[in-house]
Amino acid sequence: MAAFIAKQMVGNQLSAVKGAVGGDGGDDGDDKEKAEEEERERQEAIKEAEDRRKEKHRKMEEEREKMRQDIRDKYNIKKKEEIVEAAPQEEPNPLMRKKKTPEELAAEAEQEELDDFTTKLRKRLSDAFKNCPLRNLF
Repeated sequence: MAAFIAKQMVGNQLSAVKGAVGGDGGDDGDDKEKAEEEERERQEAIKEAEDRRKEKHRKMEEEREKMRQDIRDKYNIKKKEEIVEAAPQEEPNPLMRKKKTPEELAAEAEQEELDDFTTKLRKRLSDAFKNCPLRNLF
């Protein structure tokens, strides 16, 4: 405990001496500029390293593809073409399906009504022609 108190007292006095020697304290602006400049340089270095890494991997992949092609040519193997088919994906959750607009709902109802009407009409006509003596003519 005593060491902590002594350290605090000496540390405060040491900070005061450093501030007096350093001048009027105008270093804060310079420190911020230095920190910003260092951060910019660090970001640039990271970006350059990432670019070098990507270029290295691109070259390696080109070399691998060349080697693959040499093997294909040597053994007369055709390159597999990746065919990406647009497979219709079923919606896993019926609650997430596309909602129908009022116009679509009205069109479906009208179509259903027409289907119902034509079915009934066809049934009545077929019933009427069953008993008709001219049925054999058609």
